[in-house]
Amino acid sequence: MSRFAADLKPILHLFLAERRRALLLGAVLSAMTVMAGIALLGLSGWFITATSLAGLSAAAAITFDVFAPSAGIRLLAIVRTVARYGERLATHDATLGVLAALRERLFRGFAEPGAARALSHRPAKLLFRLTADIDALDSLYLRILVPAAVAVGAALAASVALGLMHPLFGLGFGLFLAGTGLGLPVIAGHAARKHARRRAHGIEALRSRTIDLVAGQTDLLMAGRLAAQKEAIAAADGYAAHADDRLNRVETGLTFGFGLVSTLLLTVSLLAVAALAESEMITAPVAALGLLVAFAAVEPFAALRRGALELGRTLLAARRIAPRLAVADVTEPLVAPPPGYAFSLPDVSAFHENSAVPVLQGIDLALQQGERLAVIGSSGAGKSSLLALLSGELPASTGSVAAVTATLLTQRTELFEDSLRGNLLLANPDTGEARLRDVLAAAGLLADVEAMPRGIDTPLGEGGLGLSGGQSRRLALARLFLRDTPLWLLDEPTEGLDGANARDVLCRLAAMATGRSLVIATHIRREAAIADRIAVIEGGRISEISRRGEAAFEKALDRLRPD
Repeated sequence: MSRFAADLKPILHLFLAERRRALLLGAVLSAMTVMAGIALLGLSGWFITATSLAGLSAAAAITFDVFAPSAGIRLLAIVRTVARYGERLATHDATLGVLAALRERLFRGFAEPGAARALSHRPAKLLFRLTADIDALDSLYLRILVPAAVAVGAALAASVALGLMHPLFGLGFGLFLAGTGLGLPVIAGHAARKHARRRAHGIEALRSRTIDLVAGQTDLLMAGRLAAQKEAIAAADGYAAHADDRLNRVETGLTFGFGLVSTLLLTVSLLAVAALAESEMITAPVAALGLLVAFAAVEPFAALRRGALELGRTLLAARRIAPRLAVADVTEPLVAPPPGYAFSLPDVSAFHENSAVPVLQGIDLALQQGERLAVIGSSGAGKSSLLALLSGELPASTGSVAAVTATLLTQRTELFEDSLRGNLLLANPDTGEARLRDVLAAAGLLADVEAMPRGIDTPLGEGGLGLSGGQSRRLALARLFLRDTPLWLLDEPTEGLDGANARDVLCRLAAMATGRSLVIATHIRREAAIADRIAVIEGGRISEISRRGEAAFEKALDRLRPD
């Protein structure tokens, strides 16, 4: 229970923080709907019975007041209708608003330092968190918390009403209804929890395997694994279907249990009001009122049936999402490096997630402001990991990272299905037209953009479709220029460009980087040649550092791939 409470705490906190008034209003309106329904049914039964008895005597018929009860019935009917309408609006609007806030919080969490790498490693699972897991949390308020509170309130109100007829009758009815009405959903929820989790896991596996089939169909076909992938999809579908079948069985049992309890309660209530009426402790109309109140009080507990079945799915979603909400709420402040330095790494080591082997070991490195450093080494030596460490995407396991604010330009910068302007404004949404033209000119792309029919508002296709490889790289460079940070981290910035374009990009980059510090991870001579120092990294360790003018510097350049 403590674990469930810990998982639900940040979710409930966000629920109340986002839409506290709307959620409480929805709960109040839901309670009003149920209470008005109970009162309406009881008063209608009393009125019909009393009217029938009054009609047996002319004197009673003349003196019987039909207007007050009928007005009460109309009032209760109006209150019930308005409350139900308002409850649907309030609860669903509040729930959808909270779910939207949850999605935003999670999405912002995916943009926090250290999260982008996890997102690239597990995109299908994290997408499932944003969609199915968030959707599962609507049951927490709509089908669990509010129905349970309203059902308990209905049981209490019915107990008071029946207790006015006879205290033992009201007390026994209330205790039995609350005990069985809540006990049955709890038992069913416990029985369904495992199957609900299995169903969620099955659907997640079904989606991810289907995506793998569609995205990797060619590779699967060439490897002769297409049929095996189809079998894996069928297995996931069968797993989810089996869980669905088990959930349906639990639901059938719960429905039968509610029917049995309802029948038992109504039978006992009928015998009780009959005995009270026979002993003349209550009149026949009051007996009818009591029976119908008892009947109406059972109905709210039936609304817990769906919530009980989805309890396992809801708790699983909360368990998955809660840690990410906690991480998204806490942002570690940047540690400032010593004065005059862009960064300082004193004896730093780091691990990739779920890896027992360090990707960086004993890194002892510092960079002065305005200095340029090239990091060279074979593929997998740790060049990109060092940049990830400096940008905050890779946490240090030992030592500490002290760095100024940095911008990372990766080997493959994503361009989106948007206009050129929209892709540029990602770097700085407040940039004006003149500044956009300046950075395009600095990147050597302005002439190409002006030649396009719609200029800077030219739409791009998915992944930047419509631009050549060189133009895409220059657009990414222009986006980098908009990031006014003192440290730029470049991961093979001219990879894939021909010699002429690459040298032009490097010249423009060097000109725009005046006064800034640069770290360039590379295996190409032309990129390392603009550096003041070269660090050689091997097996996650820095084996050598040389400065321009030293023989080791030229020797390190000679190790790199020529233009």
